[in-house]
Amino acid sequence: MKLRTTNDGFSLIEVLVALVIIMVALMGIAALQARATIAELEAQQRAMALILLSDIVDRVLANKNTKSCFVITDDTVNGTPYIGVAGDDDAALAGCAASTTAYNNQADAALADIDDLLEGSSETAAGDNVGGVIGARTCISYDLATEIAGKPGTGLITVVVSWQGMADLLVPAAKCANNQYGGLAKRRAVSQSFRTADLL
Repeated sequence: MKLRTTNDGFSLIEVLVALVIIMVALMGIAALQARATIAELEAQQRAMALILLSDIVDRVLANKNTKSCFVITDDTVNGTPYIGVAGDDDAALAGCAASTTAYNNQADAALADIDDLLEGSSETAAGDNVGGVIGARTCISYDLATEIAGKPGTGLITVVVSWQGMADLLVPAAKCANNQYGGLAKRRAVSQSFRTADLL
């Protein structure tokens, strides 16, 4: 008697294996797309934060007669107080009294504008601010130790813009609004230090 060898069902197994491989590949592509979307959002947030940083520095430089009114952060270890999105250490914007009434009013308006920009007021939807960086806050500090020959007002002014990232990354060195984002690894920050020219 001759044994009959058949491969019944072998094609079905091949099809099932191929479907499993395709399913795993599609899940990988979906996960990659999700990561790419998060990376794109992070890049967009960083670009917007850099624009905010540049704007804030320009406003401080434009108001050099009242630059002391912009220095709101006295605790540079924890980055408090700050202005921007409300939180535990949100600084109240007190009226400036460093110069003449006109200069003081100009500084007050600039600080209010900075606060509004950080809160996303550049774009609104249904009455809510939606045009800002997620959880944006700024800290502006003055370093007395960097004054040139002990001359008041010649020290470094440091502006830090911080915001909430979407994933955990390395903790940034610049300190602003620590412990406001559900963990230091979610906090992002960009900073710039500068001096104002004293031409007198």
